[in-house]
Amino acid sequence: GTSEEVAPPLQQSFMIPKKEINMVSDMAKWKRSQAYADYMGFILTLNEGVKGKKLTCEYKVSEPIEKLVTLLNTLDRWIDETPPVDQPSRFGNKAFRTWYAKLDQEAEKLVATVIPKHLADAAPEVAVYLKESVGNSTRIDYGTGHEAAFAAFLCCLCKIGVLRVDDQMAIVFKVFNRYLEVMRKLQKTYRMEPAGSQGVWGLDDFQFLPFIWGSSQLIDHPNLEPRHFVDEKVVNENHKDFMFLECILFITEMKTGPFAEHSNQLWNISAVPSWSKVNQGLIRMYKAECLEKFPVIQHFKFGSLLPIQPVTS
Repeated sequence: GTSEEVAPPLQQSFMIPKKEINMVSDMAKWKRSQAYADYMGFILTLNEGVKGKKLTCEYKVSEPIEKLVTLLNTLDRWIDETPPVDQPSRFGNKAFRTWYAKLDQEAEKLVATVIPKHLADAAPEVAVYLKESVGNSTRIDYGTGHEAAFAAFLCCLCKIGVLRVDDQMAIVFKVFNRYLEVMRKLQKTYRMEPAGSQGVWGLDDFQFLPFIWGSSQLIDHPNLEPRHFVDEKVVNENHKDFMFLECILFITEMKTGPFAEHSNQLWNISAVPSWSKVNQGLIRMYKAECLEKFPVIQHFKFGSLLPIQPVTS
């Protein structure tokens, strides 16, 4: 498109006043939307792209990828510059609001550093997804809906042509992995609450996508089977190569007690015979537990890049 075609502003998030919520039809509209199809297509393309590959393997790193890492490094630096404040309650440190206000203010500028000048008009729309991806500043919580906003942010960058097909591995291994590190630091530093967590019945308090992509990485591994990820020694020796094990390591750092008790769903997954079965099961679970749960998806933003209009096939 030409630069004259200014992207329309983002439509309001997926929220209808409480008394008018007709859950089923709203969810049906979302599941039929172009946004859902594009988002899910993006997740599955990356799932295929990282299959059987280690985080430490060789892959192409383009300039936009480098710029995205720089952007995430900036967010990381701001955490160091915004230490937690002394406050009576243990959870939800209010310093997060200060950190978030800075992102809120700078998001468009940050996005403008990643996209070329001729696409500058897209920056405001793309920036919305970046702001949504780090947690909620009122509740000081973070969950899979925020994670989905970051994936949507990357999906938009693909749609406008900033990221390309040959960036697939770098999107997951370099950008998304760096995003995870920054989110873990946020969660730890400001003691963020899990948003919409199902507690012991959920997969994880905060993330979901690294388990999907991480299980794909392990498909056809010569000796690591799903039963091995509950073994501390295996995790310690292999976590730098596999996103899934990196997630397990973080859980064991953050939680005490027997793994089967604090992470029951994952414990159950360790009994699945193959990584490809784990991967397929997690994709089904992601659709059912995250993308099709109203509390998770009600804040999802639609615009010109991820439209709510039904898919035109």
